[in-house]
Amino acid sequence: MDTVLVGALTTLLFASVLQLGLALHVRTTLIDCAAEGARYGALADRGPADGADRAVDLIRMSLTSSYASDVSARRTTLDGLPVIEVRVTAPLPVLGLLGPGTLTVTGHALEEAP
Repeated sequence: MDTVLVGALTTLLFASVLQLGLALHVRTTLIDCAAEGARYGALADRGPADGADRAVDLIRMSLTSSYASDVSARRTTLDGLPVIEVRVTAPLPVLGLLGPGTLTVTGHALEEAP
């Protein structure tokens, strides 16, 4: 009886740590894709729409397409400097890659002068 209880608790603990690792992986991947999209959109011959498209492509290559459904980019200022901001809103994985909540990450890059 004790072995069953310890085994069940160990399995639950392992599954929880695995799920936490998956959630952190998804978050880190989305942050990287948003930052790379912002860097691409901030190039002298590119714009915010190009940055958003680049972020969507990277997310689709790294994760599933459902994570790339809400990506936006815009020009803004940060500490008085012109930057491109790419914002990604995606599901927060709670059970496997499915999740009821949302996760919002942003990436910024200093806009190059033409």
